[in-house]
Amino acid sequence: MIQVGIDTGGTFTDFIMYSPNKGWQRWKIPSTPNDPSLAIIKGLSYLLSNEKIEDKIELVHGTTVGTNAFLEGKGAKTLLITTKNFEDVIFIGRQNRAKLYSLSLPPKRQIITPESILGVKERISYDGNIITELSEKELNRVCEWICKKKAASIAISLIHSYKNDIHEKKLFDKIRTKGLHISLSSKILREFREFERTSTTLINAYLAPVVGNYVNKLSSKLKNTTLLIQQSNGGCIPAKGVGELAITTLLSGPAGGVLAAHKLARTLGIKNIITLDMGGTSTDVSICPGELIHTRSYQIQGYPISIPMLDIHTIGAGGGSIAWIDKGGLLQVGPQSAGADPGPACYGKGELPTVTDANLFLGRLIPESFLNGRMKIYPERAYKAISSLSSKLKLSPVETALGILKIVNTNMVKAIREVSLEKGFDPRDFVLTCFGGAAGLHAASLAKELNIKKILLPSMGGVFSAKGMAEADIILESSMAILELAYKNADFLKEPFSYLKTQLNNQIKELKLLDRSISFEPFVDVRYKGQSFEITVPFNNFWEDAFYNEHKRLYGYNLTNLSIEVTAIRLRARIKRDFNTVVFNTSSPHKKAPFVRKVINENGEQEVQCIFRETLSDSDSLKGPLLILDDFTTCYVPEGWVLMVRDSNIFLLKE
Repeated sequence: MIQVGIDTGGTFTDFIMYSPNKGWQRWKIPSTPNDPSLAIIKGLSYLLSNEKIEDKIELVHGTTVGTNAFLEGKGAKTLLITTKNFEDVIFIGRQNRAKLYSLSLPPKRQIITPESILGVKERISYDGNIITELSEKELNRVCEWICKKKAASIAISLIHSYKNDIHEKKLFDKIRTKGLHISLSSKILREFREFERTSTTLINAYLAPVVGNYVNKLSSKLKNTTLLIQQSNGGCIPAKGVGELAITTLLSGPAGGVLAAHKLARTLGIKNIITLDMGGTSTDVSICPGELIHTRSYQIQGYPISIPMLDIHTIGAGGGSIAWIDKGGLLQVGPQSAGADPGPACYGKGELPTVTDANLFLGRLIPESFLNGRMKIYPERAYKAISSLSSKLKLSPVETALGILKIVNTNMVKAIREVSLEKGFDPRDFVLTCFGGAAGLHAASLAKELNIKKILLPSMGGVFSAKGMAEADIILESSMAILELAYKNADFLKEPFSYLKTQLNNQIKELKLLDRSISFEPFVDVRYKGQSFEITVPFNNFWEDAFYNEHKRLYGYNLTNLSIEVTAIRLRARIKRDFNTVVFNTSSPHKKAPFVRKVINENGEQEVQCIFRETLSDSDSLKGPLLILDDFTTCYVPEGWVLMVRDSNIFLLKE
């Protein structure tokens, strides 16, 4: 079987592929934002050029199609059906203020207008009893309204449908013949809190036609291929199921990198890591204190998404982040990015200075080694862009370039502090694990600012997220709201868990996955009686102790004498994939000889030895300053740092 992982980013599309003939290969080409599938087909054509077409191909793809569609306002025209008098829930939201003391908060972007929301006469109580029946007359009124609106997708979120979804099912059965995509809150998020449930369901409906059409189009182009899509929870899902669960792909790409980093750390015996994935458009940061951390508190432009996702913080800081001057005359970097088109000025099309241009200007990028020489770089265009900006700032070009790097590093340090210090973790207790095309150039500066003493740089850092996808298991999840006091006996949870297991087994059967190894992982959401929010812990014989311990870590105390209550149960089905573990050794002592270049830093010019990664061997130890050149990334080792080569050309940096 041919095994493929593909990560489509805003600037580059990364490939990693195993075939019986060639073993593991890696590749990177510029993305095609207008149609991401074009870059995928182009890259696969190169990698598969000498392969037997009759070989079975299993491909896991991480996509930004859903995320981009939301951020750019290019989702499907969507209608929302809710209970009468609750039409404004999506606009009112919560009373939380992002900026507590601001008197002029900008309005939240609307993804739906009031005219596209219909309240229906029906009502179910919190315990699932029917107060007002949904009549046939009301169902007909809904159909007439839908016909007038000419939408592509419908979200249905009725009050207390998490407890009794009979009315949502009636609506679905009535309008399913209209040929529209329909998202039911009782299937997307069977939990209480109407704002979060409605928001999650609405965004799923908004993105489903876009993501579904893209996946169907890609599937039609990939013959003899089993296509799986990476999800935000760290697992993948067959392409057939993505149309119904588009919202699970929002952090599709970054999830692959975190998954690969966690697996690598366990292999090396490293418990605690902070991951930093710096690509061309953005930087993604996550923390793994011995395990993958999931969250249900993710927000995108103010809209909550309450499905389980890997806890990843994304900021607009990448190699393509544009440097600009604000109204006060101060230098800023990002979040706007030059992307793949036109890209940084040095790529040959763009005019604006970016982080990549600053690194090139300061000598930290070697033009002739970029993508192993396959992509022409124009240093003179970077110099021109930096010089133009510096004249406006009334600084020297060197000061401007150093300032660009200082600002983007500060933004990334802030992101790391948000996932560590602000959540009760000391970053000094963690190993900073850096990957993505641009991360190796900034890793040491970030670690020094945070007083982190060790940095891990994987051997396939430039395509590391694609590696995580190639090795991802298939994961399906289901949840159910419950509100019961939990004392020493949790037998009351047996029946609800059995119901969720039946649901997942039906989904597994529908996706034709019964021939694979399947395991189930149960979780419970727990809180003290009267608290507003919960903590999710694994459900086993020690689930109560796990809650007390996690509560103390997060808030500094626990109260074992108080009653606790379970508000929801969760069940995760993990379906094992039969894949080859990625092993990619880049060592080859017969490659290019090292050479010396000048690099500019805060202390002026400095001669730095440039070494090609494939010439290094396991157990090598080198002192900075160094530039380590790889096909798809560059690592800068400043003076005072030591680079040690571990198994399979993995770098460990120590100060």
